[in-house]
Amino acid sequence: MPSESSPSLSQDASNPPEVPRGGAWTFVKNFARNPTQVGAVWPSSPGLVRQMVDWFDWDTARGVVEFGPGTGVFTEAIQSHLHEDAKFFAIERSPELAAITRARCPQVNVVEESAESVANLCRDHQIDQVHAIICGLPWASFPDSLQTSILEATLDVLAPGGQFATFAYWQGVVLPAGQRFSKKLRGAFTEVHRSPTVWRNMPPAFIYRCVKR
Repeated sequence: MPSESSPSLSQDASNPPEVPRGGAWTFVKNFARNPTQVGAVWPSSPGLVRQMVDWFDWDTARGVVEFGPGTGVFTEAIQSHLHEDAKFFAIERSPELAAITRARCPQVNVVEESAESVANLCRDHQIDQVHAIICGLPWASFPDSLQTSILEATLDVLAPGGQFATFAYWQGVVLPAGQRFSKKLRGAFTEVHRSPTVWRNMPPAFIYRCVKR
């Protein structure tokens, strides 16, 4: 049965969020225009990036995909962890944010498409099996049908033992869409755990860490 541990409250809540570099104003503008596509008012903090990326088994991951790179903060960290034999690409629907990620990480192929098309995109990139998916999509802003279709596409490409991580903001967890997404994760993956809360993020967030068996 899937398991889910409670988020830790032990991280220092007294310090203010770290302000990320580059692309912040564009991120804010994209949120104002398309809140259901961006889902956050500010790019992810370095602390959230570390919590997200350090969990993966980079020694064995050869097929790697990122959903919703935004300003490329996760993309940059993924690049620094990739095995030399790994294949990696990112999927970003916003042309403006895709351009920022490309400028930040010029060696990464950023495709302007929906994550629902990940299977076709993996074939285009000659990735037979995906071992790691790092996701920055705003799940709590998605309707039920979109949550389901992206999760199904994720499971279709993810190899047995493959790892999937996505973050959630605390204010989104109490929303019906956020609660629905949490239940969907527990039904889709054998293992589902929550990371400690990253208080120095705006807004505070935690990470769902999931494994497919």
